[in-house]
Amino acid sequence: MPSARADYRQPHQILEPPKQYPPPTSSREPTPGCGLTELTFLPSFLPSFLPSATQANKLRTKTLHNTLNPVWSETLTYYGITDEDMVRKTLRISVCDEDKFRHNEFIGETRIPLKKLKPNQTKSFYNCLEKQLPVNKTEDKSLEERGRIMISLKYNSQKSCLVVGIVRCAHLAAMDANGFSDPYVKTYLKPDENKKSKHKTVVKKKTLNPEFNEEFSYDIKYADLTKKTLVVTVWDYDIGKSNDFIGGVSLGINANGERLKHWFDCLKNKDKKIERWHTLTNELPGSTFND
Repeated sequence: MPSARADYRQPHQILEPPKQYPPPTSSREPTPGCGLTELTFLPSFLPSFLPSATQANKLRTKTLHNTLNPVWSETLTYYGITDEDMVRKTLRISVCDEDKFRHNEFIGETRIPLKKLKPNQTKSFYNCLEKQLPVNKTEDKSLEERGRIMISLKYNSQKSCLVVGIVRCAHLAAMDANGFSDPYVKTYLKPDENKKSKHKTVVKKKTLNPEFNEEFSYDIKYADLTKKTLVVTVWDYDIGKSNDFIGGVSLGINANGERLKHWFDCLKNKDKKIERWHTLTNELPGSTFND
């Protein structure tokens, strides 16, 4: 019986396995359809979001040994959950038997649509485990997601400049053989005829959830912002070879959805810092993928 809570003050999803739940009535006669087994297994709690392509959005609990009635009492946190996610995303929870010498065995799963949650309220679910369900093929367009990035925008009217903040990334795609990336972020304000708008963060080593907390300033008249597009790209740093493109996002009047809303909110609220999470994709029209 997992519980979940949507916290809109810090946009993320919290998953809390229960401290207690009712045991089966008999270890020899498991309740039909509830995913119980007579075998001794090492269960792990594996929540992930659907649809999503990146493996970084999969969290797991510790393994409990030799039990049919595991109690985890752990809290797992997802960062970068947007209002759009709360409408269309589903939390997938899988229970597996860990095997050190073979592939882990799938026991059962359950799925919880995030739209069942209310802001800042914890809700508990007592669900039966089911066999593995197929992914809805109509959602394949979302398989291009490569993680999330939190960006802040602020137009400083006294200095006549746009301040772009790169706060953090979450659940980035792994680009290295060790299952991690060495990410850094680049920003451009386009059109950029003089090619002087490029800014770059520091590199964060071996992480899929880097925190940057860096800000860059662009000297620009307020009226000219309507003609500009902010391009943000995330890269994996490699020594001795070309850096790998992880994902990107563009904000401006030609964008749509949350990207367009974020840009307009910045234009309407001078001298106010506005933070938003954005989805990174592996395609960014009009940008160059050469580092």
